Amino acid sequence: MDEAERIRKQKELIEFIGVQQEREGFQPVTARIMGMLMVMDKEEYTFDEIVEEMQISKSSASTALKNLELRGVIEYVTYPGDRKRYFRFVSGEIDGMIDEMKKKMKQHAIIIHQILDLKKDPNSRNALFLKNILTGMEFFMLQLDKFKEEYHSRP
Repeated sequence: MDEAERIRKQKELIEFIGVQQEREGFQPVTARIMGMLMVMDKEEYTFDEIVEEMQISKSSASTALKNLELRGVIEYVTYPGDRKRYFRFVSGEIDGMIDEMKKKMKQHAIIIHQILDLKKDPNSRNALFLKNILTGMEFFMLQLDKFKEEYHSRP
């Protein structure tokens, strides 16, 4: 595959990822910037490079980058003598990802417990559904710990 074909395929993949991420709740520009940072060979982009590459307004880029930063998906780095910010994916280990999933699940579990405490009928349809969700979440969190142990014990 020649270089032009590879770049064309990368751009098609960025669009596909963008559509998938929109289905996950991301705004279109945000989703495509995320796709670009994942797919393209260049791993760090300046603000102006993102605007130019994506053919978007500066305000759209700014909003999307702030959104991705808030979600913990991207970060920026700076280099001595260079005033520009370079945006890239947050690089992390599997442990950090697992711990973040558990943290979010625990937060949701707290809310579910609060809901259940306030239910008049603890055996109502919704209460039973929430109890089932809670049981599944607790099981999943235990499995995450086992997964982390197995991951680190592999050869």
